[in-house]
Amino acid sequence: MQDFVHLHVHSQYSILDGQAAIKKLVDKAIGDGMKGIAITDHGNMMGIKEFYNYVSKVNKGKSDEEKFKPIIGCEVYIAERRLFNKETKDDRGYHLLLLAKNQKGYHNLVKIVSKAWSEGYYYNPRTDKVELEKYHEGIICCSACLGGEVPQLIKNGNLEKAEEVVNWYKALFGDDYYLELQLHKATVKRANHEVYSLQVEVNSHIIELSRKCGVKLICSNDVHFVDEENAEAHDRLICLSTGKDLDDPNRMLYSKQEWMKTKAEMAEMFGDIPEAMANTVEICDKVEFYSIDNAPIMPNFAIPEEFGTEEGYREKFTHEDLFNEFTRDEKGNVVLSQEDAEKKIKKLGGYDKLYRIKLEGDYLRKITYDGAKKCYEEPFSQELIDRIDFELHIMKTMGFPGYFLIVQDFIRAAREELGVSVGPGRGSAAGSVVAYALGITRVDPIKYDLLFERFLNPDRISLPDIDVDFDDDGRGRVLNWVTEKYGQEKVAHIITYGTMATKLAIKDVARVQKLPLDISNRLCKAIPDRLPDGLKMNLPNAIQAVPELREAEASPDPILRDTIKYAKMLEGNVRNTGVHACGTIICRDDITDHVPISIAEDRRPARSCL
Repeated sequence: MQDFVHLHVHSQYSILDGQAAIKKLVDKAIGDGMKGIAITDHGNMMGIKEFYNYVSKVNKGKSDEEKFKPIIGCEVYIAERRLFNKETKDDRGYHLLLLAKNQKGYHNLVKIVSKAWSEGYYYNPRTDKVELEKYHEGIICCSACLGGEVPQLIKNGNLEKAEEVVNWYKALFGDDYYLELQLHKATVKRANHEVYSLQVEVNSHIIELSRKCGVKLICSNDVHFVDEENAEAHDRLICLSTGKDLDDPNRMLYSKQEWMKTKAEMAEMFGDIPEAMANTVEICDKVEFYSIDNAPIMPNFAIPEEFGTEEGYREKFTHEDLFNEFTRDEKGNVVLSQEDAEKKIKKLGGYDKLYRIKLEGDYLRKITYDGAKKCYEEPFSQELIDRIDFELHIMKTMGFPGYFLIVQDFIRAAREELGVSVGPGRGSAAGSVVAYALGITRVDPIKYDLLFERFLNPDRISLPDIDVDFDDDGRGRVLNWVTEKYGQEKVAHIITYGTMATKLAIKDVARVQKLPLDISNRLCKAIPDRLPDGLKMNLPNAIQAVPELREAEASPDPILRDTIKYAKMLEGNVRNTGVHACGTIICRDDITDHVPISIAEDRRPARSCL
């Protein structure tokens, strides 16, 4: 059988349009013997971290030949004219499929998608051909569905312009540009029956353009849900998205063929064009294995020049000095083997990075002891000195002094400059004398015999978790202060995702199906706050525990029965996005150098944190 890889796939992060959970997509692809799969959500890259993490888990312990390949992509919207021209607000954009071939391509795709939100948004996050020219390196491009520019030109009879556009993309992407074929032949009455005839017509011209322009073909299935049985649940999701009832004669309809078809099912549709299937595997083989993970990328805290500079430290300290300082304990004792010591230096970023860490560590030591004079009587006891030196050494050798400098700075500003009420500190951070001396916390860990090791442990490398409470009115002022200090392009809120919980799934499906409100409310009230025997709260478990729900599932009333049936399928689907109340990223570089961003409804930047 001809091998095949799905390259045009919308997960549930194509919000209220995709009904496919990433885990199920990957599992089905692996189960069908596919070499990889792409995730190409509409205009965003929100699902890529979940996708990357899950595939990494699946691939753990396998050789490169055995590994399943995650192909990171996006179906972007291309404005016909320059999107930064304010007069182009009538242009919502053609569809275009972009796939990251390597790490360079991934970062370029992040740039394209982020700028589409921050600078090109109008109904959709739009990019344009100028941006493609700027960021095309490392990206594979496919002409997309009927919403693409080439298919739209063909559909409108402008074949000469379609050829011109194909040649433009070929000139830009070379052999990494492909023409895409799709066939969605509806087989049920309540579906879109018009799309198939359009696809057949467009495909014939695309095949002709492929031969004429020397551009390879691929086939895809525009996946929006995992299995054929999910088509009706997806139909109800589209009703939610468009605000229509299920029986609305004018509502949007899909062909209901948009499930993740197997290789056999794709071969049945495109068996007469085997090269279109083979080229999906060619694309998969082109894509490299690369990491999208980042070590912490914190901004450099502005240290007074009179205290010291990196340049001065490079002249003053040798590599040997740094090696000894960062691989021994706070008393200068050798505690690591040569091999482990060298690994530690490498993990911290090498000697070039160590000069910065040492400078920050030394300055942190100065302001810690300055702060300790306000908290403890002088002369300091040896116990206090040993505790401070131990904590500072751990912070420095874990690479975190800059983190503490930044945190103490905005807490100081909140209290002294902005008049914001700041809490005394919660959680394990209260076990740090350094945090107490810096004013990050107001709880004396010496007095209350609190353990520092619960806060920072060299055996468990992760950024410190410091819970800071600001008053509701003052929190925004602190965030504005941070943004002004570090730069808007380097500061962003963290995005959040709202999902269809058990009761909401029932309410949503009941509404589009016009199940009477009193019955919908009764079903929701029947769901307990928690289930017996420690069962996880979800609709299948709730049905098992609640007789009224079991009766509804087996009801002779098709509306009631379908409400339960499709609520089970939609439960857990991403329903909306939001902005975390206070979770914020502060980065050394422009955040879009590392992770994609989107824009919240109130136009606040909201970055998906990778």
